[in-house]
Amino acid sequence: MKNFKSSKESRVSITELMLPSHSNFGGKVHGGHILNLMDQIAFACASKHSQSYCVTASVNRVDFLNPIEVGELVTLKASINYTGKTSMVVGVRVESENVTTGLVKHCNSSYFTMVAKGKDGKNNTVPGLILKTKQDIRRFARSKEHKESAFQRDNKYESANFKVNDFLDFLQGENAMMDFD
Repeated sequence: MKNFKSSKESRVSITELMLPSHSNFGGKVHGGHILNLMDQIAFACASKHSQSYCVTASVNRVDFLNPIEVGELVTLKASINYTGKTSMVVGVRVESENVTTGLVKHCNSSYFTMVAKGKDGKNNTVPGLILKTKQDIRRFARSKEHKESAFQRDNKYESANFKVNDFLDFLQGENAMMDFD
């Protein structure tokens, strides 16, 4: 296995026609179906980069920007944005295309943290990432910063460290009523 790979070496894309069986009660494509496709492509991309079986450790926020209609083509694109020792951040972009008008819509983007696993179930070391472009550096830096801020946020709100009085002013004006002892 190589010590370093470029994101281009593990890029993956899939296109799928959205069928009536993919729709929700509102007649649009069900978000759960899109999330499933996103997880599949993140797995494929991470596995291709690491040459290992991979599992999803976390998914960064998913905002559904535009609805996807039955009959549209949905294209998902995935690439490695960040590599740690055993984990990778996979950027996933979802676009829909109306086949009759050619209109392409950006529907959502998200970031999946995937962990490489060995046959023994233990974490595998992954190849590092070769940063070739300004875009590669931007994506790597963004993922690194997100990872660090998530760690700080998790520690800040950890139950053992949480001090209610530190947050009472912060919660003023919110749609909540405090009724605790």
